[in-house]
Amino acid sequence: MEKQIERFNPQEPLFLLIDYFRVRFPTTDALKIIRDVLQLKSDYMLYEDYGKYGYESKYVLGDINIMCSMQEHLGVLLELKGRGCRQMESYLLAQERSWYDFMLDCMTAGGVMKRLDLAINDKAGILDIPKLKEKYKAGECISYFRKQKDYSGTEKCGSDLPKNTGETLYLGSTSSELYMCAYQKNYEQYVKNGTEVEDTEIKNRFEIRMKNERAYYAVVDLLTYRDAERTAFSIINHYVRFVDREDDKPKSQWKTNDDWAWFVGENREPIRLTTKPEPYTLQKALHWLQRQVAPTIKMVQALDKENHTTILKDMIEQAELKDKHKHLLQLEKSTIEERIDTNVPQENDGIF
Repeated sequence: MEKQIERFNPQEPLFLLIDYFRVRFPTTDALKIIRDVLQLKSDYMLYEDYGKYGYESKYVLGDINIMCSMQEHLGVLLELKGRGCRQMESYLLAQERSWYDFMLDCMTAGGVMKRLDLAINDKAGILDIPKLKEKYKAGECISYFRKQKDYSGTEKCGSDLPKNTGETLYLGSTSSELYMCAYQKNYEQYVKNGTEVEDTEIKNRFEIRMKNERAYYAVVDLLTYRDAERTAFSIINHYVRFVDREDDKPKSQWKTNDDWAWFVGENREPIRLTTKPEPYTLQKALHWLQRQVAPTIKMVQALDKENHTTILKDMIEQAELKDKHKHLLQLEKSTIEERIDTNVPQENDGIF
């Protein structure tokens, strides 16, 4: 009954986020992409002489990564994972740009989509992940996907699959250009941040993960209709439907499960693309310090007091800040508005 009541919660029990955005630009001029597409000042970015995916170096602003290469076939790669997306939203908000505006700017600059994740967040616990897993195993799911995986608890499940996510269901092959993932977000946050399960805003998450051509067509649809719900649920409804068994009927005629029907849009309010801007802070570093280092510091402090020594004070005085630490201090001392490049040419070739 509680779950049914939550459906009518005026605080929107479901909301949709972009949770991964990766795009390659056909240029070796990373500074131009930073200035014209991200509309940020490179002075506030940390340059590192290493990258990944074969890139030689990168510019970093918090969790926003711009990979660089002098090889034209690699070009410049912008990668925004979950935190990177939230931080990018802070800059987009200050720039008075939406995700649609930003995606259009990427496409106008010749961007080639490499990955896009759309995440539907369930704050009311409508999506019962263990129940979905049971229904899938019982054959109560009509799907174009030939492959599925499920995990429980904190099993290790591959480089691209999140760990410590409670009950998890993967629909489709994780090596394909499109697959889906449903997992208990509250358990993930408990393991990652120590947040109590009942205190976590998002209970469950359903993700659509798309690469290359699939990601490109999703972006085209988003820019054409500017309706993220339409884009996300047209993909979901095409690939998967959870049903209730009716042995006297062919499987294709089985009734759609009530919870699933509500999730995909029946008798619920429309949902929209939401932003959750989270400026970069030192919280991640401080959290690590508290969990991993603080007990040792306290121990050395106690030894200094007992032995009348200054070991801890001497260590801190002799420590040298690396470029990474100086960069973090620079971010702490500056504002989002100061990092924005306002001298950006406003161009649009009208492709959408």
